[in-house]
Amino acid sequence: MPKKDSLPVQLGKYYGMIFVLPAAVLVGFGIGYVLDKLFHTGFLKIVFLLLGVVAGMIDLFRELSKDDPAK
Repeated sequence: MPKKDSLPVQLGKYYGMIFVLPAAVLVGFGIGYVLDKLFHTGFLKIVFLLLGVVAGMIDLFRELSKDDPAK
């Protein structure tokens, strides 16, 4: 039987996941903003914003699936 994490460890892990999605979205938007300024375009912010959302969701699902007791 695997050892369970203590309550503070679990709270810290899940509290850290709160910041995963917003951080990925902000990084994606920031990259798109810089590339828009560099190439004088206006659509890269949206493209990289969406890529940030997808990357954040994938990372969130991966972290949550580690704790899935069915596996």
